[in-house]
Amino acid sequence: MSSESKSAEPKPKYGPKLIADYVKRLPNQPGVYRMFDEYGSVLYVGKAKNLKKRVSAYTSYERHTTRLRRMIRATTAMEFVTTESETEALILEASLIKRLKPRYNILLRDDKSFPYILVRKDHPAAQVTKHRGSRKIKGEYYGPFASAGAVNRTLDTLQRAFRLRNCSDSIYDSRTRPCLQYQIKRCSAPCTGEISLEAYQELIDESESFLKGKSDDLRRKLQAQMEAASKALEFEKAAELRDRLQAIAQVLTKSGAHNVNPKTFTNADVFGLYTVGGQSCIQVFFFRAGQNWGTNSYFPRHSAEDPTSQVLGAFIAQFYMNKPIPKQILLSHDVESYDLLREALSERAASKVEMVVPKRGEKKKIVGQAIRNAQEALGRKLAETGAQEKLLKEVQELFGMEEMPRRIEVYDNSHIQGTNAVGAFIVAGPEGFQKRDYRTFKIKDDSVTPGDDFGMMREVLRRRFARLSKDPTLEWPDLVIIDGGKGQLSAVTETLEGLNVLGRITLVAIAKGPDRNAGRETFHMNGRAMFTLPMKTPALYYLQRLRDEAHRFAIGTHRARRKKTMIANPLDGIDGIGPGRKKALLGHFGSAKAVKGATVEDLASVEGVSQKLAQSIYDYFHED
Repeated sequence: MSSESKSAEPKPKYGPKLIADYVKRLPNQPGVYRMFDEYGSVLYVGKAKNLKKRVSAYTSYERHTTRLRRMIRATTAMEFVTTESETEALILEASLIKRLKPRYNILLRDDKSFPYILVRKDHPAAQVTKHRGSRKIKGEYYGPFASAGAVNRTLDTLQRAFRLRNCSDSIYDSRTRPCLQYQIKRCSAPCTGEISLEAYQELIDESESFLKGKSDDLRRKLQAQMEAASKALEFEKAAELRDRLQAIAQVLTKSGAHNVNPKTFTNADVFGLYTVGGQSCIQVFFFRAGQNWGTNSYFPRHSAEDPTSQVLGAFIAQFYMNKPIPKQILLSHDVESYDLLREALSERAASKVEMVVPKRGEKKKIVGQAIRNAQEALGRKLAETGAQEKLLKEVQELFGMEEMPRRIEVYDNSHIQGTNAVGAFIVAGPEGFQKRDYRTFKIKDDSVTPGDDFGMMREVLRRRFARLSKDPTLEWPDLVIIDGGKGQLSAVTETLEGLNVLGRITLVAIAKGPDRNAGRETFHMNGRAMFTLPMKTPALYYLQRLRDEAHRFAIGTHRARRKKTMIANPLDGIDGIGPGRKKALLGHFGSAKAVKGATVEDLASVEGVSQKLAQSIYDYFHED
């Protein structure tokens, strides 16, 4: 980060003059810059071949679009990191955008890790299973697959074609006779010796050949074995080999996008971009070993003025921050800073990466299919979000907000006479309910009287907004809705004022109507008399749905906690009793009730339980 020198003149507080003040001390070096608003939230992350030259462009305020002028006006601080090269700056920029999610950057949304197929090699009979996360288990990993569904379809094929086990080691070790998977010809049952470990390993080798794309050699081998078995009148074996060949043929026939098998390449990612009305969809096809291992639709967040080259380039840079990079990437459009992006990807992949926009032949045809898929997916999404945005605009008008709310958080509490108390909030926006952002809070404050809804709401909002204030990577809500009336509104207002964040949000309380009738709710806002909405208005139905979803989520979490408490083992509350000793006690006495009725001498006879611990266990159950 650049160091700031003291100046005799007062430093400008925001906007172009503030940025010009920074420019005076910037080097002519590559690097990354960040722009912050008055609350410390990151507005924008950018890279530069020359920091001084790039950042000085923001001082020419009138040359920029309305959107960028708004960003420049909101800038109250900047930070800078110099890098050795522009390539390093591009990688750092993509990493920061992915982590910080700045408001004015092109942003990859709905990003998650992709699943793999794992062939475990830490057991005599290798297990084939779905895997997601870090690669700590010894074995071979095949992927990535676009979705769990794509993995499951391939695993289903492997089971039918090669009859591989997918059971856990504990189940494998406990089998005394073949399971149903063997009966329906999905497993060869090495667990009970129906197949030797040597013969099972041959099946594993064949399945890996299939996953590596050597399906033609494998089919020729199986076909020769089938013909030999038929000539030897081993018709049952020949039928088994025939079924395996059919299973392999079926997945190969359907492996390509819309039944297209690539002939001119084996490993590549295909990106098809379609834009309309300032919104975009990017469809990604994953081809590995000559097979399509699934497709995904992405809807990056960007400005309507952003060109397709910039959208696609920024998307790809963020997309490969946590994913393996193939040697070939097929694109529907040219990307901004093509050479720089290719160099950065090659550096991360530790091998040469080819990026190309196909002009003819099979590759162009498959890219065209990706574009059509993107067009269809974007059409569906626009149809779904059109009605949603109309509702949000009604909510904006109803609550007097300056802009349409992009993120709504709705809070509720749940408890029974103060026990197992939890707070929770749900999140909604233009794309509907954002369930990955739902959160729950275990009420921890001992000063909160059990059953005190005001105190519980204060604690939940205090913890939530204290964290938002400290962590710039978190997204702030535009609208906060709490379940309650004037009392809850006052309690929450006091809490948010204490955190100095009340001015950043619109706060509303929804109180249930007389006799808790839906449709007769009253709304409470600071500085405004309480009001109701006419029955059957779309905005009222929408707000009821939000409140009901928050209530469902909160009460579901409360019930889960209560159930867990009800089934907790009495031994869990005894100091010195861990999982090992608990298992030994239950194994010796058969139940926690029997442990409770045991004498000190009986308890001390259990392996791992000393005389002193036995006395502690006895005293725990016999306090009187």
